[in-house]
Amino acid sequence: MKNLGLFCLLLACIGFESCKKDQSQKDVEATKAQAEKPISTACYKAFYENDTIDLRINTLKNGKINGDMIMKIENMPNKVGEITGEFRGDTLFADYSFIQGTNDKVKFKNPMAFLKHGNELNLGSGKIETYLGKSYFVKDTPIEFEKVKYKFTTVDCVSK
Repeated sequence: MKNLGLFCLLLACIGFESCKKDQSQKDVEATKAQAEKPISTACYKAFYENDTIDLRINTLKNGKINGDMIMKIENMPNKVGEITGEFRGDTLFADYSFIQGTNDKVKFKNPMAFLKHGNELNLGSGKIETYLGKSYFVKDTPIEFEKVKYKFTTVDCVSK
């Protein structure tokens, strides 16, 4: 009985260590993508009632994108963070990693989808599910791009 307990403990330790290595590999890949020089940069702004969203998208050589987004939503703390993803056809699928307000100890991550119409981007809304701590758009459920709050238009990029 003692051996079975030790075996289970050993197995659990191995499982935790492999999860830790997988996360550190993802962190290294994200850092590499941020260090890569962009081939183009585009800036967008969206307004809805008293809400404002500023978006800067850098397109990298490998076709992936990264950038920054600041969401100023009325009666909510500002959301400031980074966006990473890639275009599939005319749709940008991305993850938005952000902090909310002054609470920099907790980092949130949400999936986002933008549909490109000429020089505009529409922020889609769809059903999101969370599995093993990661949020995804539900498969086989359409993302709505027509009846949306936030329609981004291109603006001149301002240096930080």
